[in-house]
Formats: sequence, structure tokens, C-alpha cells
Amino acid sequence: MKIAIIVPMEEEAEFYKKHFKFENKEVFGTTEFDHFLVNGNDIYLGLSGIGKVNAAMNLTSLLTKEDIDLIFMTGSAGSLQEDVKRKDLILPNKFMYYDAHNTSAGNYVEGQIPQEPAGYTLDNAFRAKFAAYLKEHDIPFKEGLIVTGDSFIASEAQKDEIKKNFSDALGVEMEGAAFAQVARHFNTPLVAIRAISDNGDANADNDFDKFVKEVGAKAASIIASYLEETVLD
Repeated sequence: MKIAIIVPMEEEAEFYKKHFKFENKEVFGTTEFDHFLVNGNDIYLGLSGIGKVNAAMNLTSLLTKEDIDLIFMTGSAGSLQEDVKRKDLILPNKFMYYDAHNTSAGNYVEGQIPQEPAGYTLDNAFRAKFAAYLKEHDIPFKEGLIVTGDSFIASEAQKDEIKKNFSDALGVEMEGAAFAQVARHFNTPLVAIRAISDNGDANADNDFDKFVKEVGAKAASIIASYLEETVLD
């Protein structure tokens, strides 16, 4: 199989680069991907960059050139709920845009891009198999909605504004819904895992800098072990 692993930041890719045996580098569009062979699978590891446009652009560059069978998206997110703490793992079952407001443009809901679905549900056999792996290995995780926008959330006021429309959202980040939108159009299964790096409050900037590398490595180590131990078909 050909498997893409996409992360926004270098800090979140560092574990993979140290853990996997390097084969070569390939450039797709403006993005350099590291190519590894793992358990009989071709792994393409790339940095998407931060934000929705970068995420969509760089994943699309890969998918237009390579027949990718599965996409893993890993990285960090900020918490939107009191019971979602730093270092918690989130296995999103849905992504939505918190900064899309198109209810006046037609029969649309908050978070919906016109002519797109209201949200991007992750419901595929690969995700189910990965969730079963986490449970079998006693790796605690939460499942739920993650919302995406182009702002770094660092105040209670920002969190409260998001939660007016997405009260059940577990976390917030800057790429996931864009990845999910592209994956849907390419009909490619997506499995996402986000590790909580901050509480999305006034301390978010300091917390993010402190925890992003640690939680990025946590998510990456799980994906790496899964790919090494599991036969995917």
C-alpha cells in the first residue's frame, strides 16, 4: 500500500524521521516528502504547513501524483472542553470549519462551505481498525468533533465564540477539515489523530511551545507502531 502521513509542523514530523529507515526524498508541488518502506508499505511523510490553504494545497499535490491508498494525519490541537486535557489523544470522527458562516447564502448550517457537506465524517474501515488497535493496546483516547479555522485560539472569548455554534467540539486546530475535504474529493480514506497541546486559553502560546513536540511525538509513536505491527489491505 501507499500511505501518506501528513503533519503541519517539523516538530510533529521529527519522531517519524528518527524512527523510520530513510529511503529517499521526493518533491510533489512545493512540498518535499520523505519516502520510507515500512512493513511492506510505501510511506510518504510530508509537512503540510500551517493553515487550511497550505493543508489543502500540499495534500492535493501528493494525491494528484501518487495513487495513495490511505492518509494518516497527526499533530496537535487545542482543547475546547474542560474534560479534554493536555496530552489527551483525540480520534476525530468528524471535522467542521468553525470560521465558515454561510447560513445566509442558502440552506446551509454553520461551518458549511456552499456546495460541500455540512461536515466531513471519518467513517472508513481503516479508521475502525486503528480504533480497535488503540483499544487492544489500552491506549486511552476520545472520539468526537474537531473544528478547523485559520486562527490560533488563545483566549476564553475565542473559545466561547466557537462553542456557541459547536458546543460538542472536543478540540480546535488549523488543518483537519481541509485535509478531510481534499480526501473526500479524492475518495481516499483518512485517519486522523490529534494530541492536545494546550487549553486554547491565555496560556495557549506558552503551553503550545512547551507541549507541541511532546504530544506530536506521542501521536507519531502510536502511528509508527501501528504501521510496523499491522497488515493493512
